[in-house]
Amino acid sequence: MEKNRLLKNLKKTLAVGAIIVMAASLFTACGNKSDSSSDSSGMTGEISVVSREDGSGTRGAFIELFGIEVKKDNGDKVDKTIKSAEVTNSTAVMLQTIKGNEKAIGYVSLGSMSDSVKALKVDGETASVENVKSGDYKVSRPFNIVTGKKTNAAAKDFISYINSKEGQAIVDKEGYVSEDATDSYAKSDASGKIVVAGSSSVTPLMEKLAEAYKKVNSDVKVEVQQSDSTTGVTSTIQGVCNIGMASRELEDSEKAKGVKSQEIARDGIAVIVNRSNGLSDITSDQVKQIYTGKITDWSEIK
Repeated sequence: MEKNRLLKNLKKTLAVGAIIVMAASLFTACGNKSDSSSDSSGMTGEISVVSREDGSGTRGAFIELFGIEVKKDNGDKVDKTIKSAEVTNSTAVMLQTIKGNEKAIGYVSLGSMSDSVKALKVDGETASVENVKSGDYKVSRPFNIVTGKKTNAAAKDFISYINSKEGQAIVDKEGYVSEDATDSYAKSDASGKIVVAGSSSVTPLMEKLAEAYKKVNSDVKVEVQQSDSTTGVTSTIQGVCNIGMASRELEDSEKAKGVKSQEIARDGIAVIVNRSNGLSDITSDQVKQIYTGKITDWSEIK
């Protein structure tokens, strides 16, 4: 009789245990289902799209690389950036805008990245110098210097320094992809003042190059003026500056006016969001849809 009672209690205990296990399994399944249906960032609400100004080389490269710019049958290019996008006129303003708006998305030179914002992976690849160099991170563009038909001795000497081992070492140090350099800088007898003007993305690197150049040739004064790529090219054409800075390739119409470009570095373009945004990865197509107004709410990013 005692044996029967023990067996009965054991069966009851096993039954209760089975019910508990089943309940736990159902709870877990429900939880997983809920997680998979929610967006990965936890962010909801209207996306604040932030772009650069017309004439910005960064904007030009960004809209081309993400397919936001389309070419019409007659060859004209059309920028399809959503008209409601907030426009910023420099790298610094872009960073400040994204920092101050938790719903915002923007883009910036990789070399100018700040801890105040967060760079998203694009198509699973981290925005880094190593990934730009290897080609794994596809969102990159050239940093070009632009010269006109006549380049004076001082400008030629500074360009020689930029292209030297010493100059390209600074490119590496500042977080950009350098060009292959085989020759060391050899100081010439050049002297005077030169003006370098243009892209706000290239400006921080150019300032570092000018600072280092001054230490090896104090006879040449380099004045760096920040604006945008198009202004830099135009200023070179007009003879307002000796060297232009452009974070894009030259247009055929610009080349026809007698200027030429030379790549001095390569830079990635980071897609950035506010640090409070839980999103870590985005696809190229999602970026395109956000900037063309097809995706308007963070909850749509899965």
